[in-house]
Amino acid sequence: MSPPTYICVARHGETDWNIAGILQGWTDVPINDQGRRQAYELVGGFSHAGFAKVYSSPLIRSRETAEIIARSLRLEPPTCHDGLMERNFGAIQGIPKSELADLNPVLLQQILKRNPATDFEQGESMDDFADRVLDAIASIARPNVGTRILAITHGWVMDVITRHIAGLPRTAILNMKRRNGECVWLEVRGESIRPL
Repeated sequence: MSPPTYICVARHGETDWNIAGILQGWTDVPINDQGRRQAYELVGGFSHAGFAKVYSSPLIRSRETAEIIARSLRLEPPTCHDGLMERNFGAIQGIPKSELADLNPVLLQQILKRNPATDFEQGESMDDFADRVLDAIASIARPNVGTRILAITHGWVMDVITRHIAGLPRTAILNMKRRNGECVWLEVRGESIRPL
């Protein structure tokens, strides 16, 4: 049996849209000064992690976080992986939650609960999104057997991973939200993704 790949999955640094309560989805929003500080704080915690490589969502908030960490740890620039992108929220991307309260209060309540079964017009379905995320983790692990990898991604992506490693159904509403800069370690062997 081949050795596992250890993957540390971390949420990107803070953006101004995080503070303003605007749904980012696939909209490209850079990290702010606090987000950069969070990236450097991660560097401190990762100094002895022994990462071989850094992967990132191609969205700039993740990419910039990953670039700071890779450069600081003297690793190659991050490899972008589309599977690590945030969920596509479709027509409501870029709309502040305060505005959504007037436009569609029922949808807002589902978003605030982070209900994965929420239907996003012109967006990604729950199953398509979860399949994409879990396939990405497995595909990152395959060429990196026996190493430690860092993957910088997004909040709803981390929700998918959290449910999966806890053995919860994809439709489960979590009573938590990963903070910017928070991470979770995974042991990946083939298609098996488990908490470390």
